[in-house]
Amino acid sequence: MVLGSSRRRRGGTRIAAVAAAAMLTIGVAVTGCGDDGGGTPPSEPSVERTEEAPGDPEDAAAAEREIKANWEKFFDAEVPLNQKEEVLENGAEMRPVLQAFNADPRGKQTEASVSDVELTSKTEADVTYTLSLDGQPALQDAAGVSVKQDGTWKVSVKSLCALVQMSSGNASPVPGC
Repeated sequence: MVLGSSRRRRGGTRIAAVAAAAMLTIGVAVTGCGDDGGGTPPSEPSVERTEEAPGDPEDAAAAEREIKANWEKFFDAEVPLNQKEEVLENGAEMRPVLQAFNADPRGKQTEASVSDVELTSKTEADVTYTLSLDGQPALQDAAGVSVKQDGTWKVSVKSLCALVQMSSGNASPVPGC
């Protein structure tokens, strides 16, 4: 399955809606880098962390909670850029994409809701999520991936880049991806 794609196909209208939603959500990410707005960021809780890779059901449940929390945190418009870096694979290297993502005014209306997490290994999990724009589902049952990096479950770069690429509407690589 293609990252960022719907698990349920509903024809051309569905594809157009998904592409439009992604474009509204992160369209600026392909046009250049912006400032994170400066100022004093709101106080947010620290990154969720698990000490061990999931091996038993309790560890798996903790990993699933962490993945959900960090995925939703990444797409929360109120979370400052530096905290999003903490929950994105290779976050510091992805700063230019994050800056552009945060600079988009439509991004302030975006949030993610994780409906399913399936651990596929001790360091990777499949994530099913819905992106909403201004409270309305815009990209439902999308497929993404979380990776465990430096002891933290993070949104994978390939998931973010798939969304950015989908929003760009072309086959050219997106700077930073």
